[in-house]
Order: sequence, then C-alpha cells, then structure tokens
Amino acid sequence: MPRLIRPDELGEVYLSAEEIRARVSELGTEIARDYEGREPILVAALKTSVFFLADLCRAIPIPHAIDFIDLAGYAGRTPRSGVRLLKDLDVTIEGRDVLLVEDVVDTGLTLNYLCKQLTLRKPASLRVATLLDRPYRRLVNDLPVDYVGFTVPDEFFVGYGFDIDERWRNLPELRLAKV
Repeated sequence: MPRLIRPDELGEVYLSAEEIRARVSELGTEIARDYEGREPILVAALKTSVFFLADLCRAIPIPHAIDFIDLAGYAGRTPRSGVRLLKDLDVTIEGRDVLLVEDVVDTGLTLNYLCKQLTLRKPASLRVATLLDRPYRRLVNDLPVDYVGFTVPDEFFVGYGFDIDERWRNLPELRLAKV
C-alpha cells in the first residue's frame, strides 16, 4: 500500500498555473505556424503528458489529431531497466507529421527509444514538444526536441500531471516535492 503524502510534504510553487498557461499558448502558436497547411498527429505518453497534451491541443488553432502510447520506465522515483511498450498507437503514422508530446526530457534514453520505434513506421516528420527539459542530463543528444516549455533544474516535481505514487497530478501548478 502506498504511503499517504501529506500536503505539508509539498514544496513551494515552481511554476504557477498562469506561467504554464502562457507558455503553452506560445508553444501552440509556434506549432501552428510550423505546421501551417498540414494536419499533424500529436502523440502523448500516458499518464503525465495528458495534462500538457490537453492544454496544448486547445492552444493549436490548426486541425490536428491525437493518439496515445504507454511506456513502462519509471515506478515512483525508481528507474527500471529498459523500456516496455504497454499501449501502442491506434492509428497508422506512415506519411503523417508526428509531434511527440512529452512531459519531461531528461537523459533522452526513453525518448530515443520511442523515436527509433516510430521512425521505423515512416512518418513524414517526427518532432518533439516537451513541457520540461533538462538538457544538462542528456545521455543522447541527437533528439528532435524542437519545442521546449521550460528548462528546469534537477528537482522532483508534482502537479500538472506529475505525481508521487499517483497523487497530486491534479494540482494546476508545478510544485517542488519534499520527498
């Protein structure tokens, strides 16, 4: 049974809901400009990226589709070895412009795996939008990260989709965790 996290274990607000909303709106404008005249498919990894995806979809004023994948790679704060695909895409991406929507790009290992797998399916293009980026932790540098919300320090965050044992995803802001 997971340990209950008390509200006093949540740290200070790192990014307010308004700061996140403003930056996501800017990203939506950039993406719409770059994909003008095309209809990209936004692919998000479950579960953390869902919050970012939902807001980003509303901020992109051009037609686009969405789909989801689910990868096993982390349990709480403990990395597992390797990456497993738990849920695959429901649509074919061959010949389509694919924009991967990520919650955070850290070492790049999981994103590298995913990009290689999707490239085998022959999309017209493959790019990445991430809410949070930690480029100083990269172990893989050749990644198509074209849209970055915020470059952040090596901290553990909760809120706006990020969780501790499946809790605190619902917070509208991004907070530092004290655990």
